[in-house]
Amino acid sequence: MNPQKLQKSFKKTNNGMLKMLPLILGILLLVSMLNILVPKEIYVKIFTGNVIFDAFKGSLLGSILTGNPITGYVLADNFLKNGVSLVAVTAFLTAWVTVGIVQLPAEIYALGKRFALARNIISFLFSILVALVTVLILTIF
Repeated sequence: MNPQKLQKSFKKTNNGMLKMLPLILGILLLVSMLNILVPKEIYVKIFTGNVIFDAFKGSLLGSILTGNPITGYVLADNFLKNGVSLVAVTAFLTAWVTVGIVQLPAEIYALGKRFALARNIISFLFSILVALVTVLILTIF
């Protein structure tokens, strides 16, 4: 290994992270604010019991309110205890960790517009599919 190349790579990585730090902090603050301002009871009223619409709504909600998996598990447990369907919760959790509308500007900045948009759209569609297939498999077995 060449020590000069390693040092140059480290500096370049460090500079890139420092440039993105304000954007990342802003995103974290926005996500935290949304999670605090929107009461959990509202989520329960959104879902109607229709499998297709609940999967779509769950994915949409998870995409917008994006967060880390541990927080998502706590919300999912709360949803299930309040009568939200399993398909909606599964779609919500899948989109919660794979799609990120709030982080989209940072992702576009870091990875490029075309890639970021394609990744988010594909992840959104797959979150619906995963929810439907998961619940179908669970009902079969």
